Amino acid sequence: MYDSDKPVLEVKGLKTHLTTKNGVSKAVDGIDFSLHKGETLGIVGESGCGKSMTSLSILRLIPSPPGKIVDGSILFKGKNIVEMSEDQLRKIRGNEISMIFQEPMTSLNPVIPVGEQIAEALRLHQKLGKKDAWQNSIEMLKLVGIPSPEKRAKQEPFQLSGGMRQRVMIAMALACRPEVLIADEPTTALDVTIQAQILELIKKLQAKIGMGVIMITHDLGVVAETCDKVAVMYAGNIVEHAPTEQLFSDPKHPYTKGLLNSLPRIYEDQDELATIEGNVPSPYHLPEGCRFASRCAHREAICDRKLPELIEQSDGVKVRCWMYTDQWALHEEKEEVL
Repeated sequence: MYDSDKPVLEVKGLKTHLTTKNGVSKAVDGIDFSLHKGETLGIVGESGCGKSMTSLSILRLIPSPPGKIVDGSILFKGKNIVEMSEDQLRKIRGNEISMIFQEPMTSLNPVIPVGEQIAEALRLHQKLGKKDAWQNSIEMLKLVGIPSPEKRAKQEPFQLSGGMRQRVMIAMALACRPEVLIADEPTTALDVTIQAQILELIKKLQAKIGMGVIMITHDLGVVAETCDKVAVMYAGNIVEHAPTEQLFSDPKHPYTKGLLNSLPRIYEDQDELATIEGNVPSPYHLPEGCRFASRCAHREAICDRKLPELIEQSDGVKVRCWMYTDQWALHEEKEEVL
């Protein structure tokens, strides 16, 4: 029996690399986080930082070649997904761990009615008969707010709007009542009204089922609205990990501060939005030191020499920055002497 007080999902030292003709891309390069039952973790960062590759790694959906998990562990209820056989994985995927993908049109089968696609998952994982699976699929479509679910269940994806297709994806992901839901940019292609409805829907279903949710997004507004804690990613690393409220009120890492400073503020006059100068380093040629150093206003020699660890501070926030280490304090003392 699994101890419910422990994290339902633990990622430790995960490294996922892609081997291409250009070299080895360190897409995910040593990350750690955990997720408890009923909790929502946001993973944020700009495009290419490794967010989606992290989610695909958790379900072992990395295309191989070129991708491969080269190190680390992914513990689901204490069992390491990295070491599981394909048969073991099939029992977990879509059943105990489900995923909402970024673009439903590329994730749904274009020639099979959406109700049948949901019913298939129920027959496979819940061992329901054909009639019961079909009736349950209609109930799921109704649950996610699709009008006339009996009619829509018989339609193919191209006959539905973008918002409806995304709701179908959510219905499919939640049909088997998973313990972990991974939502990869679930509202990116939707208008603001539909975005709000879908986020509210996920929150309601989470409360009903008690599942843990990983919300992968570049939208800090989504994070503020839905997440209990946040992991900020940059160039394959987690650079800050904190409770949501604390991250927004007292960001520590220079990159996190840059992200928050770039947000428009309704009640302030802004001639132009703040930007983070410079470029993200290539995943094929990552620097030896801090990966944000070339864009950081606080850059010192130590930042170029060695990559800092993700260190927990006295307030429980974890940050990957030399400014929050003993070495930085020693460096400042030397500067004062000089």
